[in-house]
Amino acid sequence: MNETIYIKNMVCPRCIKVVKDEMENLGYTVKNIKLGEAELESSTNINLDLIKNSLLKNGFELLDNDQFKIIEKIKIFILEYIHYQSEANKTHEKLSDYLSKKMGYSYQYLSNLFSSLENHTIENYIISQRIEKVKELIIYNELNLSEISYRLGYSSVQHLSSQFKKVTGFTPSKFKKLKNKNRIPLDKI
Repeated sequence: MNETIYIKNMVCPRCIKVVKDEMENLGYTVKNIKLGEAELESSTNINLDLIKNSLLKNGFELLDNDQFKIIEKIKIFILEYIHYQSEANKTHEKLSDYLSKKMGYSYQYLSNLFSSLENHTIENYIISQRIEKVKELIIYNELNLSEISYRLGYSSVQHLSSQFKKVTGFTPSKFKKLKNKNRIPLDKI
């Protein structure tokens, strides 16, 4: 018998490893795991309270509400698109089209649901994720602003710079000169 559990705040491959290790430490066989969900094999009932407590110790949350599961999937697809260079990003497919296709819902529905359950709009979430990726790429110093702009789907360097300054209070070049380049953890956005 397999059961899929849905998990909030899984934002990177390291999160997958931590959740997998925790589930195995609890005695479960992990059949499949990816950002936001784990499929567990169990011959007995799965103790969700035990799993919940184990996940909480590591900064994760167990999701049991269908709407919150949808929100978490939206966030994961946005993360994949922006941070992990999904195929859609490489072909510059519009993020709204990508989300609709992956989720099987209209972008309008997803946007309305997201806004109703989160403290911000889906567009603000996307902008925040993009800005964190811009910060990362600036810190790595491997790409110039034109290349960063293209990679992240901005219409121009000016658009990237304007949005970056609006969100951070700094121009990208000023941010690059800062000694303390503060970044926000992806699960805190």
